[in-house]
Amino acid sequence: MSRTTQIFCVSTLYGLATLAAAIESDCFAEAERRVLLVCADSAVPETAPALDGMPGFAPLRDHFDDVLSWNEAITPFHPAAWTPRAEDVPLLERHLRRLWGLGDDRVELVLESLPVPPALAVAQVFTGAPVHVYADGLMTYGPTRGRLDPLVGTRVRQVLHLDLVPGLTPMLLREFGVPARVVPTDAFLKAVGEIAAATDGVPEVPDGSALLIGQSLSALGVLSAGEEEDLHLRMLRGAVGRGHRTLFFKPHPAAPAPYSRALETEADRLGASLTVLDSAVLAEALFEKSPPALVVGCFSTALFTASALYGLPVARTGTGQLLERLTPYQNGDRVPAVLADALLPDLESGRGAAALPADELDALVTTLGFTMQPQVHPALRPVAERYLARHFGPRTRHWFKRKRLTSLGLPGGIPRRLAFLPRNAAARRMVRRARALKKAVRR
Repeated sequence: MSRTTQIFCVSTLYGLATLAAAIESDCFAEAERRVLLVCADSAVPETAPALDGMPGFAPLRDHFDDVLSWNEAITPFHPAAWTPRAEDVPLLERHLRRLWGLGDDRVELVLESLPVPPALAVAQVFTGAPVHVYADGLMTYGPTRGRLDPLVGTRVRQVLHLDLVPGLTPMLLREFGVPARVVPTDAFLKAVGEIAAATDGVPEVPDGSALLIGQSLSALGVLSAGEEEDLHLRMLRGAVGRGHRTLFFKPHPAAPAPYSRALETEADRLGASLTVLDSAVLAEALFEKSPPALVVGCFSTALFTASALYGLPVARTGTGQLLERLTPYQNGDRVPAVLADALLPDLESGRGAAALPADELDALVTTLGFTMQPQVHPALRPVAERYLARHFGPRTRHWFKRKRLTSLGLPGGIPRRLAFLPRNAAARRMVRRARALKKAVRR
């Protein structure tokens, strides 16, 4: 009987900690061999620090028998863009089995971000291999991006995720009936503790300090470089406004250096001390080793790990602007941005929205999932209609696009019989005159 080899694909230390916690918690069946497949999928992988060379990698390496590189296996192709042609799959599988010493092993795959490469490419090469999916952030709570090939989706056995939003069940792969399973928090914290203990670059954070988390949204085309710099400056000013005079900024690895220099200049002007963490330090390692008094960001997963797993105060800013800019509407970041906007306190005002009951939060995410992927989840329309009929208003309006609601015939959209009005010049002139008259009356 052939042996079983499990291949764990990973691209970040955060993902590696999640995998280590899942293995420790017996989320996978026993296997004769466990292989860690490192995937460097940044824009220019050659210039990014290699995961297996990062501080904190070594203690988690012991969970695996071998460490392999996906980038080396498919060179010169970029792992974030390449998928195999159907006619090449049999040859590629034979090649990789020989290259990685798999022989006739029964292969199981553990992948992140399944709908896109490199995870999708690995699943396509090993045709028929059972698949386990693990969450690499908040996107797991949203719907699957587009229609996933049933030849891949029906092979998924489970979706593993951290309990970052207690009470909320991920939508990812729900169309295939895939069950979601929570990775125990204690096991994840243990893995992060091992990373922190092996990382020399974790700074000592004085009491009362604030940590600012950057996300490099300009690299994704969501914000311009200037707008993203302004977002970081808003984080800094908001933290200083709350009385924090010692600040730490953790830029995204893809962020340009001028962002950090602009923050340093502004911190000097405000009389605050700013330290830029330019080493590849995992944010959660900071929470573990030297927790800050406040964690500030836009919609980073680190805000939710800080709050839900470490009990640290957090604040968000810029989510309103982000939701206006996210395109297309079904962008996978929409659900994480809405969760941050709905559940985390605002940095500038210091106010947070009233806690959403679990059933309302689930209905909100389900409604977002339907409006983002109505062809994939047509059965969710009644939930969306009920939620929008009851809750669409000033608080929830900016979570949805009116044009999208109109096209789907949902509450909050323009009624179909009036849909011509925004395109009618005469109607627009009448609206402008009515607004001008209303202003004149107020005066």
